[in-house]
Amino acid sequence: MIRLLAVVERDLKKFKRNPVVLGMSILMPIIYLLILGNSFQGKLTGLRVAVVNQDAGPYATRVMDNLRAVQAGPQTFSLICLKDERQAVGGVKAGDYKAAFIIPPDFSRRVALEGRPEVGLFLDNTDSISSETIRNFLNAALLSIQSDYVPIREKTNTVLLRDINLYAKVDYYQSLVPGVVIMAIFLGTLTTGAFNLVMDRFLGIDESYLLTPLSKSHIVGGLIISGLSITTIIALVILTVSVLITGISFTTVAGQALPLFVVIILTTLCLLSLMFVILGRIGHPRIVGILSGFLNVILFFPSGAVYPVASLPGWLKSFALVNPEAYAVDAFKTILFKGAGIGGILGDIAYLAIFTTIMMAVSIATFKRTL
Repeated sequence: MIRLLAVVERDLKKFKRNPVVLGMSILMPIIYLLILGNSFQGKLTGLRVAVVNQDAGPYATRVMDNLRAVQAGPQTFSLICLKDERQAVGGVKAGDYKAAFIIPPDFSRRVALEGRPEVGLFLDNTDSISSETIRNFLNAALLSIQSDYVPIREKTNTVLLRDINLYAKVDYYQSLVPGVVIMAIFLGTLTTGAFNLVMDRFLGIDESYLLTPLSKSHIVGGLIISGLSITTIIALVILTVSVLITGISFTTVAGQALPLFVVIILTTLCLLSLMFVILGRIGHPRIVGILSGFLNVILFFPSGAVYPVASLPGWLKSFALVNPEAYAVDAFKTILFKGAGIGGILGDIAYLAIFTTIMMAVSIATFKRTL
């Protein structure tokens, strides 16, 4: 029994000397609950929909009332009323809105005359969850505009919603490709770069750095470059395999090879430098194992890879504004599904480049070149 208690005491002293492990073991389940609970909410909210109402008639007014009821009730929509149809459609293409809803000038007259009324819906169908939700709510709003005047057994004059997908059809598996590539980059940066430094420090090998004329920037830069080489190869292999599995056109991928390569390089550098800031002063690989799951949750799930950022709660949406993976996912989706080139992702590229520069400077400044 004494020997058994001695083993227990020794193991407890390990936690006492390393309180980070104990603290993260308590904190991580709480953060998992908060992040996962809010990333996979049951309903979408705050989807920006541009509305161009060109008809002042009663039926158009009733449609708008139904849409405002959705905006005020379940808050699925955030309606932006515009006057120019081209501006609305251009906003969808630019990513400002999830959809553009157009009510033509003769809508109410056609409804009254049973003249096959039509409305237009321009969808950003690269986000299948959002587009289907918008389509269903708009159909419900249109079908209910005559419910107060037509008996239940009488055949109603159906309003036809002509929805137009602005891009090629993107199924569920294809929509996961950007997230899969980002996940591969994350895992690559986690097991290279700063992790190698942690292992060298744990094994005592890093003490040999003190005998060389290498500066802090030499050490940090060299490890990041080596990690960049390995992780880039991993990301390219994962992208190729994902394209094969999901059926994305190789012609599209080949035609967008340069912007895809730029995003992969910048995302890798971004995460490698971030890992150096977080792991650069850690001396035990056990802590890296604990932090890996934590970092994966807080970076991946609020990135828009599996759930629209627009429907996250306010505090989590604010975090997505500074989350580098959110910009990387947006860039991949824009390239793969919208066919955009470098010009269409300049904002994402600029943020990733600035974030990398800041993290590199911080990692070099905080790197400890002493025992």
